[in-house]
Amino acid sequence: MVAAEMHPFATSGGLSEVVAALSATLGRLGHTVTAIIPRYRRVGVSPAIATEMPTPHRSDPGPDSSVVLEVGPRQQSVSFYRRALSERVAVVFVDVPELFDRDGLYGDDGGDYSDNAYRFAVFSRAALEYVRLRGVRPSVIHVHDWQTGTLPAYQKMLFSPDPVVGGVPVVFTIHNLAFQGNFRAETLDQIGLPREVLHVEGMEFHGGISYLKAGINFSERLTTVSPAYAKEVLTPAQGFGFDGVLMRRADDLVGILNGIDTDRWNPESDAFVPASYSARDLSGKRDAKRFLLQTCDLDSSEEALRRPLIGLVSRLTDQKGFDLIAAALDELMELDAAWVMLGSGEPRYEQSWRALPQRRPGRVSVRIGYDQRLEHLIEAGADAFLMPSRFEPCGLNQLNSLRYGTLPIVHATGGLKDTVEDGAAGRGTGFTFEDYTPKALVAAVRRALATYRSPDDWQRMQRTAMAKDYSWDVPALEYVKVYSATS
Repeated sequence: MVAAEMHPFATSGGLSEVVAALSATLGRLGHTVTAIIPRYRRVGVSPAIATEMPTPHRSDPGPDSSVVLEVGPRQQSVSFYRRALSERVAVVFVDVPELFDRDGLYGDDGGDYSDNAYRFAVFSRAALEYVRLRGVRPSVIHVHDWQTGTLPAYQKMLFSPDPVVGGVPVVFTIHNLAFQGNFRAETLDQIGLPREVLHVEGMEFHGGISYLKAGINFSERLTTVSPAYAKEVLTPAQGFGFDGVLMRRADDLVGILNGIDTDRWNPESDAFVPASYSARDLSGKRDAKRFLLQTCDLDSSEEALRRPLIGLVSRLTDQKGFDLIAAALDELMELDAAWVMLGSGEPRYEQSWRALPQRRPGRVSVRIGYDQRLEHLIEAGADAFLMPSRFEPCGLNQLNSLRYGTLPIVHATGGLKDTVEDGAAGRGTGFTFEDYTPKALVAAVRRALATYRSPDDWQRMQRTAMAKDYSWDVPALEYVKVYSATS
């Protein structure tokens, strides 16, 4: 398993959750998994356990192995630290301090790092080299997103005869087609791939190269993170220029819906929430709501507890529907509801949300940034969760919300369409809208608020949502089917 992120060591979104939970579940199912990720600045690798460190940590014991790679014209030193996470799951950290000992994973306030093409090419090449050094031939190599797209290209172009990695089938998972790893064609010389990959069935993309396209074209099987998204990426509207590329590989593409870590996201035992509850006994959810309101300095009177509370945890971007929210914001704020928002993103959206608590005192709380505890409190204490994404490959927040009986209000796209069943007369698990318009968004929120005023219908939907299986057990078995068909 090769990825740029893995919870809890390095995370910027859903990718890290998927890699961690899928690896752990495969291990529980009896498979042996080695996950390979970069060693970023805050990742410690002490022998006892690998942990995410709050401060730079470079005093760990020496690496398990090292190698000097020829990457284009450069000699690149790379070290590896292998640490066991369980009996069947290990993590390997690829240590290249000049490339990964930085504050950010992919960039800083100035934007993406200028050497990202080289950084992740070295990482992908190093992952292959680690497997070769270890000398144990894997049954499959599973790589994730554009950062690992050059791995199957290196494998096919440089290591086809190799007895350890040559011919091993590669599965490439697309978590978000909008992120493509597009660079200039001259990058090929810097990363040591031959110019023959510069064609339409290789890495060439509009005169340059795409690491995402390399992953698509050089891998044996392709997956993405929901069945609906697997269909959407084949259309011009959501293909981001790759619909033709993916259509050519459509027979090798399958959509597998993500799960969530149901131990970490569990309303009966959540360590971040001082009130527990279950589908059998929802009374604790009211206590969680009161605690959330108090934590956010909102009105927590009996009247406020009866008022619906809508939560948001998101990146503040157009993809996540904040352009739609902005267009409907005045109308949304006039509804009889309270709001708690946690997130960060585009400055224009941050500024507009920062102004809301003054406009609606006691009714709106805004926290710019990220707070793990507050995220859990929102999932537990809110009544509804707003997620109007323009497109959403899978989405994890709506799955967390469903597990906590916090009914999602979502745009019917991608994984949101696959996971949220529109409610009517107390049936379903949430509220969906088809047209990506402010009018449709407001209408969906109004339907949710109307249903909230019918407690029996609302609780029936909560129990229906909480009764479903959101674990990784079923998705992991679907991945095993893909691995088996590929091997």
